[in-house]
Amino acid sequence: MNLPTTCLLSLLLILLVAGCSAPRITSDAEPPQHTQWDSLLRDYVDENGLVNYKGLQKDSARLQSYLQLLERQAPNPKKWSDAEQMAYWINAYNAYTLQLILRHYPLASIKDIKNGIPFVNTVWDIKFIEIAGEQLDLNNIEHGILRENFDDPRIHFALVCASMSCPKLVNRAFTADKLDAQLDRAAREFFSDPFRNQIDATPVKISKILDWYWTDFKDKYAGHYALVNAYTDEDLTKDTTVEFLDYDWSLNEQTPKKRAVFE
Repeated sequence: MNLPTTCLLSLLLILLVAGCSAPRITSDAEPPQHTQWDSLLRDYVDENGLVNYKGLQKDSARLQSYLQLLERQAPNPKKWSDAEQMAYWINAYNAYTLQLILRHYPLASIKDIKNGIPFVNTVWDIKFIEIAGEQLDLNNIEHGILRENFDDPRIHFALVCASMSCPKLVNRAFTADKLDAQLDRAAREFFSDPFRNQIDATPVKISKILDWYWTDFKDKYAGHYALVNAYTDEDLTKDTTVEFLDYDWSLNEQTPKKRAVFE
């Protein structure tokens, strides 16, 4: 590899790492109630996590009101518990993702939203979020805050990027008092869903998420088989052959065809 190419790749790596760095957010606010978000989810998200985007778009003022609440009441790491902070950021990631979709709706996939340099800047790098005066993107929330500050890989079963192969968008808000149980339930539902994981297949086929983010799980589980066993009634062994499913980036929208996937 020649020097100019090496330098270019190094520069791109630096830019990507910088883009996911942890924001320096400070606030004296108390934890918000997530009742507005809970109500929206119950009204516009079905039991399979499919979203009625047409209905939500007509009612987008309610979503905006909730986002304004998040903007006013940013987490205070010195005063808030870990559960309060995690519930806030998981809800924020999912709510802002819906806002981003609505800004560009109708569309077939979140990846249709282009940003900057192809293959370098993605939809997850768009700085459209402002919390406590800090400009954020979705990558900041996922990688710079949640993955950076909280050693809980179950977040990968709760963060939803508006795509079919993502975990389902649970139609209730995450709350600090129920967070541990909610994350456990999200993990169990994720693995029991034959669209996202085919545990009964030979070989076993699991979500690509568990390939992309295996570094977050590897210190807690001896292998993918052990992770599957932890959240299912299966008894896979270390010799079990595991493959990864192709990722479906199509929009998690309520349509007759997509409802049929889960019937």
